[in-house]
Amino acid sequence: MDMDERTTTVRPGYAGTKDDHLKRLRRIEGQVRGIARMVESDAYCIDVLTQVSAVTRALQAVSLGLLEEHIEHCVVDAARESDEAASAKVAEATAAIARLVRS
Repeated sequence: MDMDERTTTVRPGYAGTKDDHLKRLRRIEGQVRGIARMVESDAYCIDVLTQVSAVTRALQAVSLGLLEEHIEHCVVDAARESDEAASAKVAEATAAIARLVRS
């Protein structure tokens, strides 16, 4: 199954909180634009870094929320389906956690 099939046929674990995630991501997008304006206006380095840190933490919070919902919904549903499906979803979640830890 390719990525397009998976995204169109399976309801994501975050479906119930999609609007909340979008609101947070739009807020983060605004923060990033604000950082760009700070750099354009030659703001003090530490002030820019403080804002970058805030955006990083906000993105991490979104990531953790998505991961939690993935485990609560997608992994749990796969575990109910079969041992093989559960193993595949656990491996997928583990790989996602590894990417988050490295970032």
